[in-house]
Amino acid sequence: MKRVGRGKIINLSGGGATTPLPRISAYAASKAAIVRLTETLAEELREFTIAVNAVAPGALNTRLLDEVLAAGSDVVGKELYEKSLRQRDSGGAPLEKAASLCVYLASETSDGITGKLISAPWDPWESLHEHREQLAKSDVYTLRRIVPEDRGFKLM
Repeated sequence: MKRVGRGKIINLSGGGATTPLPRISAYAASKAAIVRLTETLAEELREFTIAVNAVAPGALNTRLLDEVLAAGSDVVGKELYEKSLRQRDSGGAPLEKAASLCVYLASETSDGITGKLISAPWDPWESLHEHREQLAKSDVYTLRRIVPEDRGFKLM
């Protein structure tokens, strides 16, 4: 990609990157690590016109869901267990939505969008290219530390 001066890298992350997941902390931490790696690689590869983004596919019904349900509420906690039951019963997020987002991010239409975590089911990704300049200047769709001033108050 460096040799040809362009490319696209798409990493799979997930909601565990943005929300604490008690009792499955290793999973949540690994998803956050993927996002930070994505953001860092995006900066490292910007000069080569290589875009790097992460996709949150939504709550897919996978083997992990089966394992959470099999472990039971005593192991994973009542909240996660009940949420997992609802996910299983609803069918979960459609894999096709995440696949379509990946195709979009791999296409020329998304050129200029890099260093972002984009949710397949929740974000308006089909039109992100219309806002590429605004996105490039912001920390929207990224992981950031929030300080008191960001929320309008001071602690000192």
